[in-house]
Amino acid sequence: MDYIFAEGNGREISGKDKIFGVSQLAKAAIARDGKENVINATIGALIDDEGKLIVLSSVVDVLRSLTPEEFAEYAPIAGIPEYLEILPQAAFENYRPEGYIEACATPGGTGSIRNVISNFSKPGDKVLTSNWHWSPYKIIASEIGRDVATYDMFNGSRGFNLEGFEAAIAGLLEKQDSLVVIFNAPAHNPTGYTPSNEEWDAIVEILKRQAKPGKKITFFLDIAYIDFSGDSKTARYFLPKFGNLPENILVVCGFSCSKGMTMYGMRTGAIICVTPSKEIAEEFKRVTSFSSRGSWSNCVRAGQTVLAKIYHDEALLKKVMDERAAYEKLLADRCQAFKDAAAEAGLETCPFSGGFFVTIPCENDEAVNEELFKENIFGIAIGGGVRIAISAISEEACRKVPAAIARAIKKING
Repeated sequence: MDYIFAEGNGREISGKDKIFGVSQLAKAAIARDGKENVINATIGALIDDEGKLIVLSSVVDVLRSLTPEEFAEYAPIAGIPEYLEILPQAAFENYRPEGYIEACATPGGTGSIRNVISNFSKPGDKVLTSNWHWSPYKIIASEIGRDVATYDMFNGSRGFNLEGFEAAIAGLLEKQDSLVVIFNAPAHNPTGYTPSNEEWDAIVEILKRQAKPGKKITFFLDIAYIDFSGDSKTARYFLPKFGNLPENILVVCGFSCSKGMTMYGMRTGAIICVTPSKEIAEEFKRVTSFSSRGSWSNCVRAGQTVLAKIYHDEALLKKVMDERAAYEKLLADRCQAFKDAAAEAGLETCPFSGGFFVTIPCENDEAVNEELFKENIFGIAIGGGVRIAISAISEEACRKVPAAIARAIKKING
């Protein structure tokens, strides 16, 4: 790209957003052929079978009850005290890791990603994540002068590639004194993968092995989809494994209300640390608050107030969780329907167990995706595969799509 007035600053800036572009094609198809004849699997939000955004009515009731002061007044930079108080419960529930915990409000999970990279890596450093990943990781890193390195996420047995993960960490720590590792789980975006209990144990051991004297590892757990990763009551079982780690391993969680509380547009999230060191925890709060002030300043007060009110009222919390449970089942049923249909069609997917997305690896993914357009099925080609948002399509559509993808792959690739 040639710049006219703006400075490139090492960034690769595209003029088009792929997801928005395909979504527009889907909307045009709906206008032409009717929504009942179009499958729009592009949207990273929970949509009902009629194509409407699902929003928890119990959460909406709390939002509507706010006084002007509760939503219009500036929030403190780090977040309102009531919100910060309940964050460990909201993020960890009954699986709180042992250690000192501090937090700072962020605009959704995206803000937590920005602040962890900004504060725990150096300009010019590489941040590590898997080859299948949410593409804005690279955008966020490049905006603040970092780059992203990757490792192959899966091994030949369709499990997590522990060897490749460790080799990538070791290789980067030969060149850098500190390393930020971004790990999106459970219900990884875009594959829907969740590590097994044994894999979680191995991941922790790898971190401990590689955190050698003079080296620092910040392990960032992006848990945006944790409340829709299967059974939300047990989805957090692995979190205590990340307590009481050596002081040169800082565990940071990116918390978001977008999915679990269906407050996508309220941009309510937090960056939360777990460390055995009180001094490191206090530093974490200080530096992340400083970065917040230097970027977005403070966050939306209303979303913080809503979450605080919910978690400070047991009856209200139960009402929210009971309502959400029905939608958890809706998504789980869609997930199972897609799995069953993929097996019947002989379609290989990335390993997945839940969440909003499933990815089908394939060659010529752009051409395969365009072939699906001809059947009014709209997914996203993500480089090496097609991502389908099962969160956005009905169970019936989940039973239909795998066979269509299998046909498209066969036609394009033979």
